[in-house]
Amino acid sequence: MSAAHATLDWREVDCVILDMDGTLLDLHFDNQLWRELLPRRYAERAGLSLDSAREQVLTRLAARHGTLPWYCLEHWSETFGVDMHALERELGHLIGARPGAVDFLRFVRARGLPQVLATNAHPASLARKLAATGIGEHFTDVISAHDLGASKEYPEFWQALTAAAPFDPARTLFIDDNAQVRGAARAWGIAHVYGIAQPDSRGPRLCADDARLLESFAELTGAAA
Repeated sequence: MSAAHATLDWREVDCVILDMDGTLLDLHFDNQLWRELLPRRYAERAGLSLDSAREQVLTRLAARHGTLPWYCLEHWSETFGVDMHALERELGHLIGARPGAVDFLRFVRARGLPQVLATNAHPASLARKLAATGIGEHFTDVISAHDLGASKEYPEFWQALTAAAPFDPARTLFIDDNAQVRGAARAWGIAHVYGIAQPDSRGPRLCADDARLLESFAELTGAAA
């Protein structure tokens, strides 16, 4: 089990770093984009069956998993000959905050703590999601891994983030639905690391050995669920 406490002592926290997709926002949007809409559009363009197109898409995505190109809309637009920006706009109605996410952001902001949004999302996707949800107003810094040259799965990201938005890892709370990213954060020395039990509101609940997975942000604020 991780170093995450059963009950977070906010007196031990000077900074909060949060992921976006699957943590603050419902991962249903992203899953529909990559697992459903992209295979359909690729099948139409390439003259493939949907099953064959889905297999090709998922295989190519898996080969880049966790790297910066995996999160790059231009890379996949070129790879599949499909405008990924247009696909995101087509599914824009699915972009939304997870239950309790905005209340949690307000809670942290009210405490006067620096609050950093650290995401692997492509800058254009980030801009679309911030515009759709309005969550950006709660952050002291909004940082895309694409601007730092490395994804959150790698120590180079954390080194660059520390320079861009200095924080003390021993007094930082970090929440991310990605186990590989949580491992990288913990390796960087971040003391309070949590995950998300159900990143996709229509997907399964997850299990993890590395961190406590939050069913609700209220578990960290002491508020009723």
